[in-house]
Amino acid sequence: MITQKEFQLRARTRGCHLVTDEVVRGLGALPEVGVLHLLLKHTSAGLCLNENWDADVRHDMNEIFNHLVPENQPYFKHTLEGSDDMPAHAKSALVGATLTIP
Repeated sequence: MITQKEFQLRARTRGCHLVTDEVVRGLGALPEVGVLHLLLKHTSAGLCLNENWDADVRHDMNEIFNHLVPENQPYFKHTLEGSDDMPAHAKSALVGATLTIP
């Protein structure tokens, strides 16, 4: 059996966020066995599986991404939506917008 559900996550500020509980609520009842494939339909956000116990991991991941893709670079052309928009697109491309969980 294949089931597809669509739901929205609440808006968040820039950064790395734990969304597990919100995703579980959005999915509702699930079978005991299966594969979950998540697609984030946004071009400046990404999904990854990571540590959820220690909030320092989210902080450190955010610092890593900001180091890899800093804002206000002179070579960015896509800047009409703000200095953080193009870096957000690049970070999304690095992380990806899908996650598959058995």
